[in-house]
Amino acid sequence: MKDEVKIFAGNSNRSLASAISLYVGVPLGGAEIGRFSDGEVQVEITDNVRGGDVFVMQSTCTPGNDNLMELLLMLDALKRASAKRITAVIPYYGYARQDRKVAPRVPISAKLVADLITTAGASRVLTVDLHAGQIQGFFNVPVDNVYATPVILAYLRERLGRHEVTVIAPDAGGVERARAFAKRLDANLAIIDKRRARPNEVAEVQIVGEVDGRHAVIIDDMVDTAGTLCAAAQAVRAAGAPAVIACATHPVLSGPAVERLAKSSLDELIVTDTIPLRPDAARLSILHVLSVAPLLGEAIRRTHDEDSISSLFI
Repeated sequence: MKDEVKIFAGNSNRSLASAISLYVGVPLGGAEIGRFSDGEVQVEITDNVRGGDVFVMQSTCTPGNDNLMELLLMLDALKRASAKRITAVIPYYGYARQDRKVAPRVPISAKLVADLITTAGASRVLTVDLHAGQIQGFFNVPVDNVYATPVILAYLRERLGRHEVTVIAPDAGGVERARAFAKRLDANLAIIDKRRARPNEVAEVQIVGEVDGRHAVIIDDMVDTAGTLCAAAQAVRAAGAPAVIACATHPVLSGPAVERLAKSSLDELIVTDTIPLRPDAARLSILHVLSVAPLLGEAIRRTHDEDSISSLFI
């Protein structure tokens, strides 16, 4: 049916896709996604999408290359099936940290992935908390980068009550994000100064700001190997914070992350469901998962109805 909303999902995060589908009130579209005997990705859309307003939900999380390929092939299949508009809904945008040249002969992978998604057939992109906002400029189609801030803030306000709070940026790049949280929580702001010895390792951590006797909330867009986060938590605890809470939109949790978090000084780690948790991560007692399904579902509804979604950009 012309302009009918259709929602399809790859295999990366079926639980989130189902929750979004429930919020929007549209069942997930039929799609067979598997592998050929030689390992190549096989995609077939089994629903009629001609003239439809189609949304494809797929996080490009681990295994990133497989999930990216599934997304690209689904976009191509939908384009060739004459969908009127195709929105790539990417809760977690993989390769986002490779957004500039850090050495003479390295790729800008975030730009390449943007080109692939556009070429495959995406008319627009909907994502959550891009690692770097300028990645929106890598696309030649409209990009809506919504934030998990409202979801996390609602929980934090209830969790912190009337305690005095300091919001902490884990590095200079996260100051803007932490400042926004501090303003809405009426809290102080502090910054972690970190010196990396090599990738994914932190050699030295210092705190710029007051945390003694105050509940500390460390804010970041993702937690990967958790080295920075655990070092920051330890430093904040040593500086006199009676409680240390961390918030990260994307729980990448690769490598030794789970082991490090289990031994860390954190009282709680708040994440969202943009990435499905590994079984060992799901068993972490300090982990609390919030859902971005209503946020993305509302963005999808407003996009289809041609309503403004600027109120979601907070």
